[in-house]
Amino acid sequence: MPETREVRKTREGCPEERFEALLAAGEQIEPGDRMPDGYRRMVLRQIAQHAHSEIIGMQPEGAWLTRAPSLHRKASLLAKVQDEAGHGLYLYAAAETLGVDRAELLDALHRGHQRYAATFNHPALTWADTGAIAWLTDGAAVVNQVPLCQTSYGPYARAMRRVCQEEAFHVRQGYDVLWSLCRGTPEQKRMAQDAVDRWWLPAVALMFGPPDTVAGGADARTAAMGTSVTRRSMAWGIKRHTNDELRQRFVDNCVPQAERLGVTLPDPAIRWNEERGHYDFTPVDWQQFRDVLGDGSACARQRLAHRVAAHAAGAWVREAVDAYAARQAEHGERAEHGEAA
Repeated sequence: MPETREVRKTREGCPEERFEALLAAGEQIEPGDRMPDGYRRMVLRQIAQHAHSEIIGMQPEGAWLTRAPSLHRKASLLAKVQDEAGHGLYLYAAAETLGVDRAELLDALHRGHQRYAATFNHPALTWADTGAIAWLTDGAAVVNQVPLCQTSYGPYARAMRRVCQEEAFHVRQGYDVLWSLCRGTPEQKRMAQDAVDRWWLPAVALMFGPPDTVAGGADARTAAMGTSVTRRSMAWGIKRHTNDELRQRFVDNCVPQAERLGVTLPDPAIRWNEERGHYDFTPVDWQQFRDVLGDGSACARQRLAHRVAAHAAGAWVREAVDAYAARQAEHGERAEHGEAA
């Protein structure tokens, strides 16, 4: 979209004023714009964690590719896992516009210096888990990520528009798996309910980050700490909502869907609150968040070890691509010199 005269004048002013003016005008920050170091670090941290979560998140469902119950289910699951790999590529490319190399980010992940969503540090025990993961964790991801389509950093926002289109389809895919199981044999319905029981709390607690309001379950001191980070992120237009607002939106989405499926969400506190216009649910307090985080510590080591091994096994592919690119560049230079001569 062509820039307006006002936006062009804003981009030509002093760096600090230009940055604040662009945000105030609702414009996006582009790689060539000067930005505060704090903004760059916050955006980079969020994009990196998001990218890492996409490629680690392939593992629970990927383990069921060879055990899918039909060719149709296998093909659709394979497409979903491939989509998640593609999402990681979009996001690493967006991160590289901030001046880092993709290899640096992967090295930081492999060394444990950067995080990914701890939701995926839980095992997928049955086929029903593939449905619960897609319905709940991808459903939570959509709630989280749709506002990011308007985030203030342009390359991140553009990547998210592509990601969200596919994630919305993944949610429907997971819902369809659970729908079929819930209309199958009693054993299949119990399997679906068991998967929902195990994936509900990781989704509602971990996919949205720690509580950042007292209403969300945090004590006053913890809420103040979480709010300070959220407030800074929202002031810079990186986030649009608090963690607890997004968590509430997710619960409001899931309750009627669960009723249609015929499964019970494992929270006895869930009930409609006419006064608030939302569903009440058990608040995710800080200790519970840490407990759920710790539940997957053994699985986390397996996830990271698998990721490191896969990266090492693919070294020859990266080396071959680099060698081919170098050879093509050399041929191009020779052709250019030959033409010049």
